[in-house]
Amino acid sequence: MAYETLEQLPETVKSKLPRGAQQIFLAAFNSATSDGLSKDGAEKIAWNSVKTQYQQSSNGEWETIPEGGPGRTSTGTMPHS
Repeated sequence: MAYETLEQLPETVKSKLPRGAQQIFLAAFNSATSDGLSKDGAEKIAWNSVKTQYQQSSNGEWETIPEGGPGRTSTGTMPHS
């Protein structure tokens, strides 16, 4: 069961995620279902895909992860002490 538009996404996704994250969710979900995953499996893949670019802030809002991720340097590793 693929979603054709953002408006077709579950209310829990639409109410929690900003538009960019919804687009990631939709694309990942549709890709996973086309690969034969169940709805539950596709939702897990979709949420994991969102979490690669968005994080939930302390107030519960989803926001983009800063480039390189939190606590990372431009090389992608933690600085040595």
